[in-house]
Amino acid sequence: MTRLAVPKTYKLYIGGKFPRSESGRTYEVTTAEGAFLANAAQASRKDARDAVVAARAALGGWSGATAYNRGQVLYRIAELLEGRRAQFVDEIRAAEGATSAQASAQVDEAIDRWIWYAGWADKYVQLAGNGNPVSGPYFNLSTPEPTGVVAIIAPQDSSLLGFVSAVAPALVSGNTVVVVASERLPLAAISLSEVLATSDVPGGVVNVLTGSPAEIAPWLASHSDVNALDLVGAEELDWVDLEIAAAETLKRVLTPESGPDAAAPALARITAFTETKTVWHTKSLI
Repeated sequence: MTRLAVPKTYKLYIGGKFPRSESGRTYEVTTAEGAFLANAAQASRKDARDAVVAARAALGGWSGATAYNRGQVLYRIAELLEGRRAQFVDEIRAAEGATSAQASAQVDEAIDRWIWYAGWADKYVQLAGNGNPVSGPYFNLSTPEPTGVVAIIAPQDSSLLGFVSAVAPALVSGNTVVVVASERLPLAAISLSEVLATSDVPGGVVNVLTGSPAEIAPWLASHSDVNALDLVGAEELDWVDLEIAAAETLKRVLTPESGPDAAAPALARITAFTETKTVWHTKSLI
């Protein structure tokens, strides 16, 4: 006897929980051939505000953790991804129309990228900070600190690797994030949210919205409690208008990137969302 399949409705990931959109809206996610895959929540302005509130609440604990601890937490995500590797390969094959080899390569690269960034957590400060030469009986030390809440428009043509490439570097220094996943390819991002929920990542550190970036991005760009804006996946949007809106609240903005490996791994992606604190400290003359 044949049974009916149970189609899944993927929800948002806000504050460590999986709520439906407050608007009640969903949209269909299809395979590369146009066949139905699942329903995904279509986030609203209210959902974006809730995600920012959750990210702000989680900022103190995450930024206050030791760099070593953050590195261990990020590495744990890679371990869990490895354990669910087959699921992600299947989702990428269906959504992107990729071959098994292509999907496997993308998952492997996403795992390796998490590990690469995890390794930087307790090391980037040594390169981005420094002791400044001064003439006088004091030390002058510059140290990078997290910017705060970072809103991210993830790359739209990559379901998993683009998402990881944009989110991981922002987390390394202690920022919390609100990320708008690929509208057309959201399933791997939500499945990754399920990984985050069962890992050591505190609720609210990563908040994932699905739906239309064109609808959600303007509210994040103008939100006064968002400290920085990564438009890596916003090249199809009116991103100059988003940059102008962000300027009203003095946000740091990264402009869109294109190409098969947008947001390629780089130390600059970590330091892009840090602020430098300089401290003067007197030397003992005894």
